Amino acid sequence: SLLVTLFFFFFFPLVYIFSISSPLSHAQKFFRSEHTNNWALLVCTSRFWFNYRHVANTLSVYRSVKRLGIPDSHIILMLADDMACNPRNPKPATVFSHKNMELNVYGDDVEVDYRGYEVTVENFLRVLTGRQPPSTPRSKRLLSDDRSNILIYMTGHGGNGFLKFQDSEEITNVELADAFEQMWQKRRYHELLFIIDTCQGASMYERFYSPNVMSLASSQVGEDSLSHQPDLGIGVHLMDRYTYYLLEFLEDIHPASQANMNDLFQVCPRSLCVSTPGHRNDLFQRHPESVLITDFFGSVRKVEITDATISLNPNAGEKEPRYAFLKKKKTKNKTKQKTVLYQKDVFKKFLIATT
Repeated sequence: SLLVTLFFFFFFPLVYIFSISSPLSHAQKFFRSEHTNNWALLVCTSRFWFNYRHVANTLSVYRSVKRLGIPDSHIILMLADDMACNPRNPKPATVFSHKNMELNVYGDDVEVDYRGYEVTVENFLRVLTGRQPPSTPRSKRLLSDDRSNILIYMTGHGGNGFLKFQDSEEITNVELADAFEQMWQKRRYHELLFIIDTCQGASMYERFYSPNVMSLASSQVGEDSLSHQPDLGIGVHLMDRYTYYLLEFLEDIHPASQANMNDLFQVCPRSLCVSTPGHRNDLFQRHPESVLITDFFGSVRKVEITDATISLNPNAGEKEPRYAFLKKKKTKNKTKQKTVLYQKDVFKKFLIATT
């Protein structure tokens, strides 16, 4: 009995403390990301028909994040050109991401928030920092907060330290880094995942200095990011290599998937991409193995975990009939009418009696 007493007083508390602090705790695994909402900002910066693949890249990522649960209200889609309505498109109102026209990523439910000449460096930076005119509709605002996980995907033509917009202006890596710092100072994100598919893409995250930012790029400095899947029917390449293999990986992800960022780092080795994809996670507080793909590509659904038994009263949810209040009013009115009639009758009898 003494040994049993010693166990309960000394060893059992230690076992309990170890169990709740263990990294294998289910509750801790479930709540480890600490974010409460997800946002996606998807940007295609290229115009002209020969850049068809950049629009297809962006729409394909849009399709994937919607499939994994991020609603249109939390997605800002910026397309610099409307390939679906281009007169050179042999299949109007469509954008295909696979050869032989197997998958139309344009569809009937695509909500483009910024299109054509609205896609500028200024508008992009305003979306990030929240410095927009009061007349800007909610659909064009990034209404994130300090518990938001944000996915930012960009594709277009770039070089060492810049990305072109509309083939007429460019955003530099310094401007992008400063915009992220403004977002952090204004508590506009909890964690941020930045993905860019462009030539020399790794140069765009070299100047980042804000916390909780993880970055991926399709190519290193001095390398080109190559196109993929030429289609003879449409006459152009349909996608870029890095985004193609990224989306091939995402097709196997579901909302309950346990795949992590380390898996994402391996999606396109040099043997497939021809270029050398890069990533940077030194600014990120969590280890990539503990960051689920769905922390950024999916929509969070938090629930409370409890061991308590909850008894449900079958009559608790009953409501009175929809128009019961009208019946009550009618009953009250009838009562009032009867009272008035009775009073009038009594008064008449009194008058007759007195005369």
